This record gives sequence, structure tokens and C-alpha cells, in this order.
Amino acid sequence: MSEPPRFDRGHTDDLMSFLAASPSPYHAVANAAERLEKAGFRQVAETDAWDGTSGGKYVLRGGAIVAWYVPEGAAPHTPFRIVGAHTDSPNLRVKPLPDTGAHGWRQVAVEIYGGPLLNSWLDRDLGLAGRLTLRDGSTRLVNVDRPLLRVPQLAIHLDRSVSAEGLKLDKQRHLQPVWGLGDTRDGDLIAFLEETAGLAAGEVAGWDLMAHSIEAPAYLGRDKELMAGPRMDNLLSVHAGAAALAAVAGSGAALPCIPVLAAFDHEENGSQSDTGADGPLLGNVLERSVFARGGSYEDRARAFAGTVCLSSDTGHAVHPNYAERHDPTHHPRVNGGPILKVNVNNRYATDGSGRAVWAAACEKAEVPFQSFVSNNSMPCGTTIGPITAARHGIKTVDIGVAILSMHSVRELCGADDPWLLANSLVAFLEG
Repeated sequence: MSEPPRFDRGHTDDLMSFLAASPSPYHAVANAAERLEKAGFRQVAETDAWDGTSGGKYVLRGGAIVAWYVPEGAAPHTPFRIVGAHTDSPNLRVKPLPDTGAHGWRQVAVEIYGGPLLNSWLDRDLGLAGRLTLRDGSTRLVNVDRPLLRVPQLAIHLDRSVSAEGLKLDKQRHLQPVWGLGDTRDGDLIAFLEETAGLAAGEVAGWDLMAHSIEAPAYLGRDKELMAGPRMDNLLSVHAGAAALAAVAGSGAALPCIPVLAAFDHEENGSQSDTGADGPLLGNVLERSVFARGGSYEDRARAFAGTVCLSSDTGHAVHPNYAERHDPTHHPRVNGGPILKVNVNNRYATDGSGRAVWAAACEKAEVPFQSFVSNNSMPCGTTIGPITAARHGIKTVDIGVAILSMHSVRELCGADDPWLLANSLVAFLEG
């Protein structure tokens, strides 16, 4: 087998461009698809009949993408190697009746999506992006990537207790952004977005819109060994997975498996949707791939039995100011390589045999890795890993990149970890 393609700091440069261009899950999958198209992949529609030809293919559904590469000579029972990730991040999302305001301020009514660090949304210049659904059922992406919204914080002179008692925010009253002055007029926001998108007045019938910080990703520190940016949880993994899949498809290597990227929406609120990891999308795509190559249910069962999924999501690097919140013997460090995430209560799907698969991929890629477990006194988060394992009956391993400020508007990682992750994913997808 040929040597796996090697990524370097240029991968992190490209990640920053990807983050800046992907303010919503819909933009993220469009950008991932564009990268795969350049690598020779082609989109297939779920409503069409599929063929069993070799090559790269992908399906788009809302804010989710599933892409796979069928090598020449793949049998119907050939197992899959899957990189799983998610496209959504905690944020502020526009309500069905968006036009509101008070005391001469025009505001946008928003709802809290997922579990954001609310204070990180205060006093930021925010844009607005997402998907517009038109009256004919088609969709249009929209991105107002300029200072449009702001959630103004209360001056300390009007809340002297904030220094002693900490900031307390009411999710309903304190997080509605301002976007102008004057009287509130129903329909203003959508009319503005129709004009921005070059649409006729009244053409928009529905919307999925969210705020985003317009501050660009950037290298940070004296030696630029850190990277700060938005939505690393979990577009960092989506980007690495797409890059790794494209590299494997273009390597010319003889593959013993079918490499797959599955990037889902709605992980931050439970994954229970038609585009979430707890929905049927991945299973449908894998099964149809088996059947399109002339396979039977027996072939499907054999393929799934040999399949392995890496659930790639961000994890917690040891925080220098809060080290006591971490497990005392597990302190993942940024730029120390990707992490293997373990929880014996199955909040992560990793077990000993999964660790062996991951260790082999990292050894092949010459990438160091670290282990993460939560402090026993702290509740542990979860990922798409246990959902994927339980829903599809496939071996799943939880991995990712260690970051700080998870769920903030602006998160922080080591500048080397994204390309180290991508290299390990290449080795894994090559089987």
C-alpha cells in the first residue's frame, strides 16, 4: 500500500478558511461537498435509483452529508470505515416571528440552540446566516457576514453585584440582539434577507437562521502555535474528515474497505432528527450502497459486522486555570496529538478493542495520541459515538482534538492538532 498522504500546517490554514465560510450547518456541508467535488466525488439524489459503480459519491440532506468512496472490485460485503462528525454548534437561532423590540430599539427574537457559553455572545459583532426556503420548495443559502446584530451587556454601573456574584443572564430577556432603531415592523428581517439574497419580495416561505461572530479565525500566541476561531466543535472534525476522505480516494491505494464520511446535524440537542445521528440517514446510505452492488441482506450483515466508525469530536484540553476540574492523571494538552475518549458508563463508545484500532491508525500515521477521561466528580458529556454504535450495531471509537473554551463563540486549539488528526484519519480510512 502507498504511504498515506501527509497533511501539515497548510491544513490548518485551510481549516480557518473553512470555518469562516461555514457559519451554519448548511454552509458547512456545501463547503465539504465542494471540496469532495474537486476530488472527483459526485452527488447522488436519494430519490434516484443508485448504481453499483466505483468512485466517490455523496448525499446531502439539510445540514448533513454522507460521502463514500467505492474502490474498484469492492464486493457487496466489503466493510466500511466511517469517520463520524457533526455540523452544528451552539448558537442563537431566529424565531418564527423574528421582528421585536422595545424603547426605540429594533431587535431580533432568538432562541437558544444547544448549550452555548452565553456570556461569550455578549458585545460581539454578529452576522446572520442559514437557509431560506422558497415558496416553490427550493432552498437558498444566505450569509450576512458583516456587523448586523449585537447583544449588548448591561453596564456595570447598573448592576454593581456582577463583580461579586458573577454574571447572571435570563435566556429570554437578556439575549435578544439589537439591529437598529425605530418602530418594530413585522416582516422587516425576512424582507431584508430577501433583498440580500437577490430574491423577490414575499418569495421566502420558511427559514433556518442563526447568528455568528464575524471575527475571523486567527493564529494566536508569540509563536502562533495556537488557533482561535468559531465552531471548532465540531467543524474541525468535519473538515479533517472531508480532507482525509478526498486524500484516500485520490491516493490510488488498493483499499480493503469503503471509506465514509458521515457529518450529521443536531448533535448539540440530542441527534433525534432526519439529519441527526439517531436518524436513519447513515444506515440507509450504507444499505443502499450494499444493495446497489448486488448485495443481499446477508451481505449487508457481513459488511456491518466488519465496519468500524471513528466518532470524531472535540474534547477538553487541561485548563491551566481550572486543572482541578480534570481527571488528575489524564491531562490532554494542545498540540499533543488527537485524543481517545473513554467513559465506562458508555457516554463514549470506546472499548479496549476500539482503542487497538485507533492505536494502529495513529502508529501507521506516525501521529501521537492522548487519552481523555472525565473527573469522576464531574458529569461527562457525550457524542454521536454511542448513538451510532447502538443504532447500527457497528464498532465505534470516540476520538477528537483537545480544545479550550468549548461551546464559546470563539474556541481555542493547538495549531498542529487539526493536521495531526487528519493524518490519523487517512490511516484509519485506508483500513
